[in-house]
Amino acid sequence: MEDKDVIGHINQLAHEEHTLWEKESKGGATDADRSRLRQIQVTLDQCWDYLNQRRALRDARLNPEDAKVRDANTVERYQE
Repeated sequence: MEDKDVIGHINQLAHEEHTLWEKESKGGATDADRSRLRQIQVTLDQCWDYLNQRRALRDARLNPEDAKVRDANTVERYQE
């Protein structure tokens, strides 16, 4: 996957996230919307992590294709 594809996916998810936050702020979000919002947040964290790995590998003159999408549990624990 190319960086531009990852960035495109991030942008799509960010747009959906914004829409759901807007719905939540107006009191119209359902439990399913909130669940989807949490899922989007985790996926965005994974995408950013993956993109950062690709960039770091490239900067180190290594193959960016060696980057791997890390599991949600690993990515979410970065904040602890």
